[in-house]
Amino acid sequence: MSLFGGSQPRESRPDGRPRLPPGQRLTDGWPVLHYGGIPKIELPSWELRIFGLVENEITLSWEQFNTLPQKDSRSDIHCVTTWSKYDNDWVGVPFADLQALVHIKPEAQHVIFHSYGGYTTNVPLSELQGAENMLVHTHAGQPLTPDHGGPLRGLVPALYFWKSAKWVRGIEFVASDRPGFWEMYGYHMHGDPWTEERYG
Repeated sequence: MSLFGGSQPRESRPDGRPRLPPGQRLTDGWPVLHYGGIPKIELPSWELRIFGLVENEITLSWEQFNTLPQKDSRSDIHCVTTWSKYDNDWVGVPFADLQALVHIKPEAQHVIFHSYGGYTTNVPLSELQGAENMLVHTHAGQPLTPDHGGPLRGLVPALYFWKSAKWVRGIEFVASDRPGFWEMYGYHMHGDPWTEERYG
């Protein structure tokens, strides 16, 4: 069986844009792509720090994170390497709920996700306000495996999937945009799949 399916149904999103962004191909699988090795993360010592331009900086343990209200979500994902996967079922905490815990300052306009292993990526705060944007620990009813970003990864389905950082350990609110890891190597600062903001 090939990685990419042959048929690509012409469906539309609620905003009128085609469901499959230009230049993308559907896959039934979930390719594993990342730079470097997979960090070894022990749940008893795992922490999520939410900091930067906030009134109430917090650090959550794994147990504390999982006591927050958990939500189910379904979304499509689109990788900059041209594969897309439809109808992914997730469980996690909406970004907006985490944002509400820290009371961000008015000057906060962007977010930097920090990962175990040193990876970072930048996302405009305005892109993170919908309920589909989450920090997730479960995919298709199973805990995320380390190669797919477990125990916790970001989920920003309106942008290319490199913006959905794996192995998240920190959320930093900042005033000015700054490049993350792949952005420093030429990837686009924004990453909209429907306008093919892959590089530059």
